[in-house]
Amino acid sequence: MILTDVLGSDVADSGGGRLGEVSDVRFALDSAPTQLLSQARLVGIVVSPRTASSFLGFERQGLTQPWPVAQLLRWWHRGSFLVLWEDIGMMGPQKVTLRPGYVAYDAGLQR
Repeated sequence: MILTDVLGSDVADSGGGRLGEVSDVRFALDSAPTQLLSQARLVGIVVSPRTASSFLGFERQGLTQPWPVAQLLRWWHRGSFLVLWEDIGMMGPQKVTLRPGYVAYDAGLQR
């Protein structure tokens, strides 16, 4: 599956209740970069209850400028959360279903 197939997909809990849309994904680099690229592993998806648009990097701790843009994006993405790969029950191009008992983590990146 291609990443752009997942972005914007509806996200539902195990009972079929709508939680939002996939607005972003999180990757981890497990090793030092090789000559061309690092090995990346999908950690999870970011679910936004209102929009599939990007955070534009403003989910990072401490990014506050330009102030109007930062405030608007934080307001627009309020309630967004990160779901780890282990908590995804099914992922398709139109819908992502989470497993029962999934954990919703803060979508902000930690330093």
